[in-house]
Amino acid sequence: MSKHTAPAPTSQDFTLKQLQGDCARMVPHWTAPRAVTASPVPPSLIHGIVVPPASARMLDGMSEYGD
Repeated sequence: MSKHTAPAPTSQDFTLKQLQGDCARMVPHWTAPRAVTASPVPPSLIHGIVVPPASARMLDGMSEYGD
C-alpha cells in the first residue's frame, strides 16, 4: 500500500481559468522546433550498406519486396 496520498481539494486550488491564464502568460517562453523535412537521397550517395543474408532471403520471400 502506498504511503503517498493526494491532498484533498481546497479553496486554494487553481481553477481552470487560472490555469489557462498561467499557460497564456507562458506561451512567449515556449518555442516549437522547426519542422524537419527530409529530402530524398540520390542512390549514388548510398553506399556501405550490409544486409545479412538471412534478412535478404526473408525480404526476398515477401510478396511486397521480392516475389
